[in-house]
Amino acid sequence: MIHPSAVIHPSAKLADDVSVGAFSIIDENVQIDSGTVVGPHVVINGHTKIGKNNHFYQFSSIGEANQDKKYRGEPTLTTIGDGNIIREACTIHRGTVQDRGETTIGNNNLLMAYTHIAHDCVLGNDIVIANSSNLAGHVHVGDFAILGGFSGIHQFVHIGQHAFIGIRSTITQDIPPFVLFAEAAPRSINAEGLKRRGFSKDEIALLKRAYKVIYRQELKIEEAIAQLTQDAGESKSVQIMIDFIRASQRGIAR
Repeated sequence: MIHPSAVIHPSAKLADDVSVGAFSIIDENVQIDSGTVVGPHVVINGHTKIGKNNHFYQFSSIGEANQDKKYRGEPTLTTIGDGNIIREACTIHRGTVQDRGETTIGNNNLLMAYTHIAHDCVLGNDIVIANSSNLAGHVHVGDFAILGGFSGIHQFVHIGQHAFIGIRSTITQDIPPFVLFAEAAPRSINAEGLKRRGFSKDEIALLKRAYKVIYRQELKIEEAIAQLTQDAGESKSVQIMIDFIRASQRGIAR
């Protein structure tokens, strides 16, 4: 259903069953696939492609021009996958030509009210970002990560898959996969979250051992990687941690 007060550009491409609420605005270069619900007072503009079965709640702003002062109106992208829930007053900004030219959000994510996703961010799948959290430009968040409310993520930071960020955290360096970060420091492996997602006791035990190598043995990062490499043959998850740390550009929070 399209509410009669909604303003939809004739060139916008909406599947037949897309629902658009009262006073929402959809610009000409927007594509929205089937089953998606656009609530009232939502603005979707820019070159924005939205997949199936998403729900955008009231007052969210999607695909808007980014807040990078170098941006000059280039036709950069916002791409959103399937099954996402975007709650009230969320803001998602388009990419910049200085990076990949695209802000990307995967599938089955929950962005709670008042969250901000800045330009060139890349979100994977099954992520939860709680209320009033803010991601600066170029942030990457891995699958199944959870970010507690009122968290702030510095630009270019990467957060690994299955990581857990506690409430009111300020993150300025990379958080490796599977790590629980709270009260301004890494605390442990996200064991409870891993149990819920079907990780075996043995795999969690190996990750706990890897965590101790990284955070408890006072090793230099190169020494920690060397030690972890000996365990990687036993654990795919430990290898994921090794690869993440090796690829880190900002260094990991320790």
